[in-house]
Amino acid sequence: MLTHNANNQSEFEPIDNFQNTRSSDISNSETEDARPTKTRIRIRVPKQYHQEPVISNLISAHGLTVNFNAALLGVKTYDDGWFDLELNGTSQQIESALIYLNDLDVEIWSDSTNPDEETW
Repeated sequence: MLTHNANNQSEFEPIDNFQNTRSSDISNSETEDARPTKTRIRIRVPKQYHQEPVISNLISAHGLTVNFNAALLGVKTYDDGWFDLELNGTSQQIESALIYLNDLDVEIWSDSTNPDEETW
């Protein structure tokens, strides 16, 4: 705590007046972390899913906001579609969406350079 002395100078309260925080002092919520986060991925959607709402399901079924950074998918193409996406939502929503894409056998590349982070 910041206090003022007799000369009107600011002083900080001595550290002895503080306690170390223990893990039991931090409230634990039963719910997952609800803080918003984002991740950027690139995906290859196989041609058999061209008529399926794969990207739309990321929004409607998983509650994400999806920004398209780039896309390559022709109207009458017989090739796979390529998308560069930014996914915005909670970490649980993003994880659920990545599992959905993985279950569809969609190839996923992450922009993560941290080897400790999950890379799909």
